[in-house]
Amino acid sequence: MHRLGNTVSSAASRKAIAIAAAAATLLGLAACTSANSSTPKRSSAGQTSSAPSGSPTTSGAPSSAPASSSASASAAVITATAVGGATSANPARPITVSVANGTLSSVKLVNPAGRTVAGSLGPDGKTWTSSEDLGYSRTYKLTAVAQDGEGASVVKHAKFTTLTPNNQTMPYFNTVYGNSMQNGATYGVGMVAVVSFDEDIPDKKAAEKALTVTTTPHVDGAWYWTDNHTAHWRPQNYYTPGTKVRIDAKVYGTDLGHGLFGQADASTSFTVGAKHISIANAKSHYVSVYFGDKLVRSMPTSMGQGGWVQGKNGQISLWTMPGVYTVINHENPAVMSSDSYGLPASSPYGYKAENVPWATKISTDGIYLHELDTTVWAQGSRNLSHGCLNLNYTNAKWFYQHSIVGDVVRVINSGGPAIKVWQGGDWSVPWSEWSAGGAAA
Repeated sequence: MHRLGNTVSSAASRKAIAIAAAAATLLGLAACTSANSSTPKRSSAGQTSSAPSGSPTTSGAPSSAPASSSASASAAVITATAVGGATSANPARPITVSVANGTLSSVKLVNPAGRTVAGSLGPDGKTWTSSEDLGYSRTYKLTAVAQDGEGASVVKHAKFTTLTPNNQTMPYFNTVYGNSMQNGATYGVGMVAVVSFDEDIPDKKAAEKALTVTTTPHVDGAWYWTDNHTAHWRPQNYYTPGTKVRIDAKVYGTDLGHGLFGQADASTSFTVGAKHISIANAKSHYVSVYFGDKLVRSMPTSMGQGGWVQGKNGQISLWTMPGVYTVINHENPAVMSSDSYGLPASSPYGYKAENVPWATKISTDGIYLHELDTTVWAQGSRNLSHGCLNLNYTNAKWFYQHSIVGDVVRVINSGGPAIKVWQGGDWSVPWSEWSAGGAAA
């Protein structure tokens, strides 16, 4: 940064110098050119996102921009700084202007398209701070004017160029099943929130610092990475009904590793609904549905018959996997076929595609509570299915209509392997393992 020395002179010479400085300033501005680009505005919809006038973040101490000050007799000294420096400024951090021995009378920061960037003057008139995000890879021009105690003015011109990311990534809020979370929606007490990035994240710790979960009343929780670009969040225990949850992904201007920066901030919120927990007992052949802690419905079922069959890609379990599931989708009808999970329809246990009504999905690989009247004779006494929970028409429709995404379904007394995280079994992971961050931590 260049500071021009301040001189003391008589009133006449001071006035002459000030006039010369103003003329020099006008000539200097006339010689400047700017890139032909504009600053993106923040946008919002459902889950909200904000993309400023540029790119991501770099950390670093504020540094002064190369600049010029008008040669005047003013005792005021203006300083302009940006986090990351004048040639690699962090667009998500404010540009600040301060003055010593005087007060700021005007500050203007413009983007390459000539639009003025919003900012605010401090109550004492000695500082100014930009109040909107800038854009990646863009140059901004600053003009600041200050006066000293005697009314003599000084003008400072500066340029700031924001950093250029190697790549950018956008966060999205999803359910366990991969559907978009609906901002303001109501979900069950077992709701697991998912943030999916559209690029692999090299620095997951940096990403987690940019992901904030706010709950009212407060509840502790943790992120669990299922792969290099997907993180799930849940508390140690089921939510209390009525809990308000807000998730903010403040990734804009954040280096997520190897020069990968967030494309825009995003946020979403939801409310936890009533406590709905169902227990599916493969031994008794009943599904007991509790609202609160009160049993409201007992439904005969026929669950997975057990054992293994050879599929296209190896052995396939015919058990209803034990563990804790959540409702992840509703389909009426669901199109089901054994080919969808690798069991040819031509095999002894295979079946062709068919429409199945009132199907409530609880695992990503195709376990449902659904209507199947052809097994009503076995429901409540025998397990015949390939893993789904068969119900009669009335019970399947009732469960479909009275459950929401995030409701808990616990399967007990069944054989075979337990449900895994990739299948939707987030709540089956012990808290000690979950809070450690997962395999990708």
